[in-house]
Amino acid sequence: MTEYGRGQGSEPWNPEDPLSGDGGWGGQQAQQGSQSPYGGRPQHYPQASEYGDWSQEQQPGYEGQQHPHHDGRPYDQQLAGHSRHQFHQGGWDATGTLGQVPYAADPGDPYGQQPVAYGGEQPDLYGTEDAYPPPEPPGRRRPEPGPESEPADDEEHVPAAAGGGAGDDGGHELATRRERRGKGRKPVKNKKRRTGCACMVVVLVFGGGLGGVGYFGYQFYQNRFGTAPDYAGDGTGETVTVEIPKGAGGWEIGRRLKEAGVVKSAEAFVHAQTNTPGADGIQAGAYLLKKEMSAASAVRLMLDPRSQNNVIVTPGERNSGVYAAIDKKLELSSGTTKKIAEKQYKFLGLPAWANNSGDVKDPLEGFLFPGTYPAAKGMKPDAILKQMVTQAKQKYAAYGLDDKAKELGVDNAFELVTVASLVQAEGKTHDDFRKMAEVVYNRLKPDNTETNRKLQFDSTYNYAKGTSNIHISEKEINSDPSPYNTYRYPGLPPGPIGNPGEDALKATLNPTHDGWVYFVATDGMSNTEFAKTYAEFLELRDKFNANSGN
Repeated sequence: MTEYGRGQGSEPWNPEDPLSGDGGWGGQQAQQGSQSPYGGRPQHYPQASEYGDWSQEQQPGYEGQQHPHHDGRPYDQQLAGHSRHQFHQGGWDATGTLGQVPYAADPGDPYGQQPVAYGGEQPDLYGTEDAYPPPEPPGRRRPEPGPESEPADDEEHVPAAAGGGAGDDGGHELATRRERRGKGRKPVKNKKRRTGCACMVVVLVFGGGLGGVGYFGYQFYQNRFGTAPDYAGDGTGETVTVEIPKGAGGWEIGRRLKEAGVVKSAEAFVHAQTNTPGADGIQAGAYLLKKEMSAASAVRLMLDPRSQNNVIVTPGERNSGVYAAIDKKLELSSGTTKKIAEKQYKFLGLPAWANNSGDVKDPLEGFLFPGTYPAAKGMKPDAILKQMVTQAKQKYAAYGLDDKAKELGVDNAFELVTVASLVQAEGKTHDDFRKMAEVVYNRLKPDNTETNRKLQFDSTYNYAKGTSNIHISEKEINSDPSPYNTYRYPGLPPGPIGNPGEDALKATLNPTHDGWVYFVATDGMSNTEFAKTYAEFLELRDKFNANSGN
């Protein structure tokens, strides 16, 4: 237990045992302090007139607070020098103990009704040179701050005796208070430092946020309203092939050109395309362009057919013509693509219902769908063929050929493609296609007595021969044993004889129902006329012979 000094003595003070002594003023005052609501601190003393012969002149400076007497000793020590009976008349009992009598407050004392502030039991140095902090007017004085929660480990706190004995040193108490104030300021300083750091972090975060907003705002403005980055001129001498897929819009085309180094930005290309008449008609395909071109130059060059590295499959074109075009575009020796097709056709994505029987001349015939396909030097023939087959497969699936076949009197989707190839090959105009489709279906009927289920198409014979001759003698036709000779064999040929386009495909699925069985190109070129009977057919044939000089 920490020992506390009482006055200048060395005896320990026990808070459970009130100070004992010779029964003098100091001991009894300590005993009274243990019962007082002021916790052992001296009570406020009333005016001296209430004590009888004790005059106010003996208390210079008294204003409701305990002040040091004129001889320099504390007030309670001076009282200790008088006999007890000397004050009995003024309120002291026989034992010398001050009775607990309430006293009225001094009306001239502004602090008389207030409790004694902390440290009030100590000498009041206000107005002296030892005062700290410097004195202030009474109206601005504030109570002293409360005591520290706990003293520091290295500081032994020595409380003043309840009665303010002779050993009580006001200077020591003032020094202790100064030390506590000094120590109390350190956490405030640290707190201010932490607050400053926190403010700095807030400033940095806020400043970084403003910088980020400003940057992205500038980028947004540049993208929406600023001039798009662009090259100048017609480009360098280095060329590059750019493939544009089907359905690509301006932004997609611009992105691909930028990735290939043709234009500097997709925005510049879109701007040039928007301001160039007809530029919205740029089609899918492969384009041979130069690097670092201005966007306007790139648009103009893409509109020039000479820049296009594409293979175009026309409606009704045979596979033999497609293979030759691919060889030319890829700068390959003649026949290269055809050989690859014969070896790789099973791996190019044909639909499951495609027929590859021995009688089929080319399993890919009818599956290289008409359209424009990229074909630039460096590309592989099988990759180009696969694009064409994929397009045909998607188109045929979209039209539901399997479901339509039975309704139209054929066995499967493959036969419908074959019919469409015949319609495409024999028809000359869009209006002819539906009539031509009805001619095919009527001749395939089992009850057909006009041709006995024989199609008798020149186109099938020419396909087998690899020709396009419309002047074929009857003797020549009848002598050809090819399964594609529809003059000799009834029914459909083994497979398609070309690649039908969408117009012919739609007509095949929606034929007329007028009873057409015969047709003749009476002008030998594009004017096809139709007949329902054999007699009508003979009239049309005579007309043809007259026009052709036969």
